[in-house]
Amino acid sequence: MNNYKELIVWQKSMLLVEIVYQLTNSFPDGEKFGGTNQIRRSAVSVPSNISEGAGRNSKKEFRNFLGIANGSLNELITQLELSSRLGFASEHKLKDALSLGDEIQKMLYSLIRKFSKI
Repeated sequence: MNNYKELIVWQKSMLLVEIVYQLTNSFPDGEKFGGTNQIRRSAVSVPSNISEGAGRNSKKEFRNFLGIANGSLNELITQLELSSRLGFASEHKLKDALSLGDEIQKMLYSLIRKFSKI
C-alpha cells in the first residue's frame, strides 16, 4: 500500500481537517493556544498516520498506524463534543464534523479488520 492519496479514508480525513480548521477559527481567543491547538493536532494526526502507515513496508505496520489514526479520531471527537458543551461551537457546525468523523471511524475499523486477517 503506497499510494495513500487514493484511499477514500485519507481523502475524507483531509476534508475533516479542513472542517476542523474552519470550525476552530471561531473559538474564543483564550482557547487559541489550548483547546484549538489540541483539536487541530488530533485532526491532522488522522490523515498523517494513514499516510505514514501506507508508506511502511508491511500490512501489519499499516494496520498499526490505522489504529493510531483511529485513536486520534476518538480524541478529536471527544474534544469536539467538549467544545460544544463549553459553548465554543454550535451544534449545527459540529454536526458535519462529527458525522464525517463517524464515517471515517467506520472506514478505519473496516480496514483494521481487513489487515488483521492477513
